[in-house]
Amino acid sequence: MLIWELILIAVSLSADAFAVSMCRGLEMRRVNVRHAIVIALFFGVFQAAMPVIGYYLAMLVADYITEYDHWIAFGLLALLGAKMIYDGIKEGLEEKKLKQATTLPVKDNGAIAPDGVESADGTPDPAAAPSPSSRKERLDVKKLLIMSVATSIDALAVGISFAFLKVNLWVAVALIGSVTFALSLIGVFLGHRIGAKFKNKATIAGGCVLILIGLKILLEHLGFISF
Repeated sequence: MLIWELILIAVSLSADAFAVSMCRGLEMRRVNVRHAIVIALFFGVFQAAMPVIGYYLAMLVADYITEYDHWIAFGLLALLGAKMIYDGIKEGLEEKKLKQATTLPVKDNGAIAPDGVESADGTPDPAAAPSPSSRKERLDVKKLLIMSVATSIDALAVGISFAFLKVNLWVAVALIGSVTFALSLIGVFLGHRIGAKFKNKATIAGGCVLILIGLKILLEHLGFISF
């Protein structure tokens, strides 16, 4: 597998981490550089570790399925790509419905109740609003760990395909980890600036790339193309 193919796979795999990082950046009232780096490290490390696990799991059975390895690689990449496209479209539709359904309640006097906090007579209660000090942002490591695992599951399957394609595992892992780290870091700052407007498009684009790479691998092994 050529280096540019590995880079494209790395970018595609990092689409989910990039989208989640953008959402995290969107939630930040102020960008905390240390938090942004920790978020990017979590996503980068897990995205790099999963292919290693998948690779060595596949090596245990590689001798029995070598004849069909290109079909397996194509199937895995195509399924992952299709899943990413489906998830991107589904999330886009859900967000569209949510935006249409979400409206702020307007009171009889025309005032808008902030965050649904109001007093007994139906007017906003300033005393019940959270103070600035209570809004101090903390990084939820447990939540970040769950998100890191969830967004890197696809990389496990890609690691299995690497075993069948005789890919230099450590070069691939270094690329995947570094690309994910960089894009996740960018995602936090980008999300803070412009929100998660393009996250669904990025997921769909990543899915298309994975399908095309899987198709190229299959056609190469069947002798239809060679480059």
